[in-house]
Amino acid sequence: MTDIDWNDYSLETQAIRAGHNRTQEDEHSIPIFATSSYVFKSAEEASLRFTGQKPGNIYSRFTNPTVNAFQERLALMEKGERCLAFSSGMAAIMAVGMGLLKAGDHVVCSRGVFGNTVLMFQNYFGKFGVETDFVDLIDTAAWEAAIKPNTRFLFLETPSNPLIEIADIAALADIAHKHDSLLIVDNCFCTPVLQKPFELGADIVIHSATKYIDGQGRCVGGAVIASDEIIEKHIYPYLRTGGATMSPFNAWVFLSGLETLAIRMKAHCDSAFELATWLEQQPGIAKVHYPGLESHAQHQLTKRQQSHFGGIVSFELTGGKEHAWKLIDATEMLSITANLGDVKTTITHPATTTHGRLAPEVRASAGIKDGLVRISVGLENLEDIKKDILRGL
Repeated sequence: MTDIDWNDYSLETQAIRAGHNRTQEDEHSIPIFATSSYVFKSAEEASLRFTGQKPGNIYSRFTNPTVNAFQERLALMEKGERCLAFSSGMAAIMAVGMGLLKAGDHVVCSRGVFGNTVLMFQNYFGKFGVETDFVDLIDTAAWEAAIKPNTRFLFLETPSNPLIEIADIAALADIAHKHDSLLIVDNCFCTPVLQKPFELGADIVIHSATKYIDGQGRCVGGAVIASDEIIEKHIYPYLRTGGATMSPFNAWVFLSGLETLAIRMKAHCDSAFELATWLEQQPGIAKVHYPGLESHAQHQLTKRQQSHFGGIVSFELTGGKEHAWKLIDATEMLSITANLGDVKTTITHPATTTHGRLAPEVRASAGIKDGLVRISVGLENLEDIKKDILRGL
């Protein structure tokens, strides 16, 4: 299948077919290459492989056929040049930082990113002399005002977690490039099915494959997609040395997840839209955060930037943390877990879980209130989901 140009095919077909180079066994499904090392035909070949003069597998810390298949497939779906897979989404973010940043550099980051991402920039990159300023995701003027001569990149998630705010990727790309900085977009919530950041000007796209790409909560993994130059010069050397490697088994699971990603994302989006519309009509709910609603501040931007509105809904209860916990504890079918992107609907209280390690003032500045509940809408019957939520309402 190596002679096929998969760029000529649609995303749905790429997700099922691309990246599989059949072995001499003529297998129909991609195999798991469970090997740590590879045998060379001669000492000379080994030398040429290790020095990069001859392509081929060297060691599964940084070259493995199953992982390579996942990388090739995801890069095609994102319309990026090259992808590298990592052991987790956070490992992918760490790789980007370690590859691109040095002491004295500056980063501008959205306040609306995952709590551990905030901690990584503040506590770890900060410890080594990298300064990070956090700004409001949707305030483009604030992004530009925060840029300094030593700003290396702008980092954001869109939609944001957990308020589902939408950044104008094209506008932020223009700002970043005007100041000779890179734009990095975490596309975890949308996947390439709903949003193509590269087409809007992004330089690097990051994924937590743990979420929608897997889709069934089985494995942990991450990915970085960028130009061949950025990957080869900055990210690949860190992977080869640092060892934050995706296992062949996890890559095989994620390949299976990609095969059904398009149809799953449509189903997640359809149910989430109906659930958000229904939640707006329920008593005791002060606000529903979902970009498919006309009440959402970035509704029109979302329509231009995404093909669908996403599978995550969050809402604020009038009774604060007490009512939020009561609602969550009253459910009997929904899974109380902070993971998302699963076929099973999950429910969580962000202020005490995903963002619980942040200082109260940091949470407040990010708009994460004590009454906020986040739901990742799964693929169960929608009426059953509503019925379970009603137990708490």
